[in-house]
Amino acid sequence: MTLSLYDTLTRGKRAFAPRDPKRVTMYVCGPTVYNYAHIGNFRPVVVFDLLFRVLRDLYGNEAVLYAANVTDVDDKINRKATEEGVPIGVISDRYLAAYNADAAALGALQPTFQPRVTETMDAIIAFIGDLVTEGAAYAAEGHVLFDTQAFPDYGKLSGRPMDEMIAGARVDVAPYKRHPADFVLWKPSKADEPVWESAFGPGRPGWHIECTAMIEQALGLPIDIHGGGIDLVFPHHENELAQGVCAGHGHEYADVWMHNGFLNMGDEKMSKSLGNVALAHDLLKQYPGEAIRWALLAGHYRQPLEWTGDLIEQAKSALDRLYRVLDDSARFLDGVPTGARASGGEHTGATQAFDAVLGALQDDLNTPTAFAGLFQLADHLRAAVMGKDVAGVERSRALLLEAGQLMGFLHADAGTWFQGGADDDLKAKVEALIAARLAARTARDWPEADRIRGELSALNVEVMDGPTGATWRIKEQA
Repeated sequence: MTLSLYDTLTRGKRAFAPRDPKRVTMYVCGPTVYNYAHIGNFRPVVVFDLLFRVLRDLYGNEAVLYAANVTDVDDKINRKATEEGVPIGVISDRYLAAYNADAAALGALQPTFQPRVTETMDAIIAFIGDLVTEGAAYAAEGHVLFDTQAFPDYGKLSGRPMDEMIAGARVDVAPYKRHPADFVLWKPSKADEPVWESAFGPGRPGWHIECTAMIEQALGLPIDIHGGGIDLVFPHHENELAQGVCAGHGHEYADVWMHNGFLNMGDEKMSKSLGNVALAHDLLKQYPGEAIRWALLAGHYRQPLEWTGDLIEQAKSALDRLYRVLDDSARFLDGVPTGARASGGEHTGATQAFDAVLGALQDDLNTPTAFAGLFQLADHLRAAVMGKDVAGVERSRALLLEAGQLMGFLHADAGTWFQGGADDDLKAKVEALIAARLAARTARDWPEADRIRGELSALNVEVMDGPTGATWRIKEQA
């Protein structure tokens, strides 16, 4: 199987071939840390985490270098710091910690690098200097601007004509600009804003140059894959591409450009400015992180995804189905003597289902088809349990866990998963009732044991008796 990815620049899906299979590089635009991130912000986190996992599976964990930046100087951060009377680092550190905790709860692996703008300032200033030297940037009235006329392919990534790009970028029409589309690389800081010294005068960087410099410093240019949300194609990625090529780094910047579709709330893109947001931080108090991750991957990453309560409930139900067969198969294996676990047979159906999951992931991260493969594996595992096929259970169970965990799922203990809907008080009550039921059964007081089982059932708790004792779970909803 060969990994194929859709490239925004060439507008087609093609086979992925890294420049160096021993050093595969990927960069994804990360958060601006001034508040809790909404769930739409986490769609690229989860999508490109999945790609990170697939690349690691193909090329080896150590061969894949993944950088996801942090914008820690920004107007919104400055405003919040001023309101609270604290340095900008207090704000950015607070919300970066929250962002990383939420990402981890959604099953996202820590990127290899997480560069911050404030820690990359020397590289940013040096990169601007390279652009000036190459004649692709110019100083004007305390600003340094990129000269879009120095890059003949400007607009190639987004496919927009120049007049549309000028309107879409909402650029300031300033008298010191050579062309209306030219954009800021360095600008004077306003009063009470952070300021850095540079050869161009005191100030701070523009947005687009930050990512380009962080890519060069963390990964080196050019890179294999550049990712982000579809809203970043223009102007951000268009401007990144222009800067990267014009700074004397050759004619390449990124081999593959990948963009995920919007997460929509109703008919609109989820956005803090529109007020139609659901914070991941809040959702994680209501649902397991794996369920939210599943919901974010429920549709193909390039398509828009409608965010609804039903979507998360469906995701939770899908994972319940997988965890239930894992739980049942574990209890089945607990009852099998060790000597009876000799493997036998090829169990080709499970192997084919596993290969279908891998094939779907390598086909431009086709998660809907990959999910179907997980369910096929679960069906094979269920059939093996029903047929008391020990080798088939072991084989199918191992493949289901491997495929699920490759996608960032099935990391929880199955028994614990089904107790997730119980608070501490309910758990304590259930454990006490199970202990009382065991005592009744030991004393052969069957009416009392049955009464306690009925009390547990009234609590929506299902008890499973096995060779290693009784386990329990919240009943599956009808």
